[in-house]
Amino acid sequence: MRTLVFSALAAAVLLAAAGFGTAADEKWVTVKGQVVFPKDKQLPKRAALNVTQDKDHCLSKGDILDESVVVNPKNRGVKNVVVFLRPDDTQAKSEFPKDKIFPDDAKRKPAEVVIDQPCCMFVNRITLARVGDTIVVKNSAPVAHNFFWDSSNNGAFNQTVPKQEQWKMPDPLKKESTAILYKCTIHGWMTGYVRIFDHPYYALTDENGNFEIKNAPAGKFRIVYWHEVPGLRGGAPARFGEQIEIKGPTLELKPAEFDVSPKG
Repeated sequence: MRTLVFSALAAAVLLAAAGFGTAADEKWVTVKGQVVFPKDKQLPKRAALNVTQDKDHCLSKGDILDESVVVNPKNRGVKNVVVFLRPDDTQAKSEFPKDKIFPDDAKRKPAEVVIDQPCCMFVNRITLARVGDTIVVKNSAPVAHNFFWDSSNNGAFNQTVPKQEQWKMPDPLKKESTAILYKCTIHGWMTGYVRIFDHPYYALTDENGNFEIKNAPAGKFRIVYWHEVPGLRGGAPARFGEQIEIKGPTLELKPAEFDVSPKG
């Protein structure tokens, strides 16, 4: 009997080492994907912005290119698409079930999320944050900047940030269902967006259009793609996302085409 038990344990160890995960391992899944510009559409070109203020500093590194739509010409990957999961329903106020959130997430401490303005553009242009985090607006430039935003649940601000100083929002962030626009009213071409989530299942596509969401729960959920220009992939009818079944240990999604062409 002992020999049989030992053999079973040894087999389990060998299977795990060979990459055959246990049921517990597959309860939490890494979701990977890519957002690409449609093949039948002409690639958008990034134009130089019309810089009218503090030109000596703002143009010290050359022209400032529009960042509203950034597509990699080598692989058509779309940068700065927000990708997130939501429950598999069509209820606007649905929240992510607490028992479907990776247990270690409960140890997460609120973070200070930094938005900088080093050379007359926001870094990052698209900022992702969690409920309870705090926004810190830096100005590492040698000229004054401004931070303006108006939100439903997180107040309204029109704050001047002197050169090489910073300003911290007074309160932790609350959940917002839509993106919040921020801008510099001194340099009118400077804009950005923040999205605030009450769960950890979100990501921002990189310069190749790739994204990764770790420790997602296995099961049926919905995935949503948002970009600042067109808004939701699929428009208003797709506001609740697209149904997917998450199973692991890794889920590789097919590339998602998203037409983020600048508005004419």
